[in-house]
Amino acid sequence: MAFGRLERSARPAPMSDINMTPLIDVMLVLLVIFIITAPLLTHAVKLDLPKISSTPNQLKPDKIEFAVDAAGQRYWNGEVVTRDEAAKRFAVEGKKQPQPEIHLRADHAAAYGTVAETLADASKAGLSKIGFVSEPETR
Repeated sequence: MAFGRLERSARPAPMSDINMTPLIDVMLVLLVIFIITAPLLTHAVKLDLPKISSTPNQLKPDKIEFAVDAAGQRYWNGEVVTRDEAAKRFAVEGKKQPQPEIHLRADHAAAYGTVAETLADASKAGLSKIGFVSEPETR
């Protein structure tokens, strides 16, 4: 391979052409490698997967509105209940699957002890989805 002119002079001029031969050799080798390996990448195992025709059964949990007013009175979905009766109902609801959501509304003047007792009764029954409901502050 010649990298310059055949004439010999005292000062050879710099070569201004790029030698493309190594680049073409590398590209041809890569092309051959890809041609050989491409069929191996598409090899797949054929499986007979089971077909299901039923739709998933998504049960939405019940929602229990529990309220405590300023006098300490407890309400289960609008019905007046005592602490013992509420604890029994919490125990029944705690055994259900999926567990119901408890939405707890407490009057801002309600005693903290009443709300804490309600939370303790729900926790003892195994209920974990308890949310506090409040009114937005007006300015």
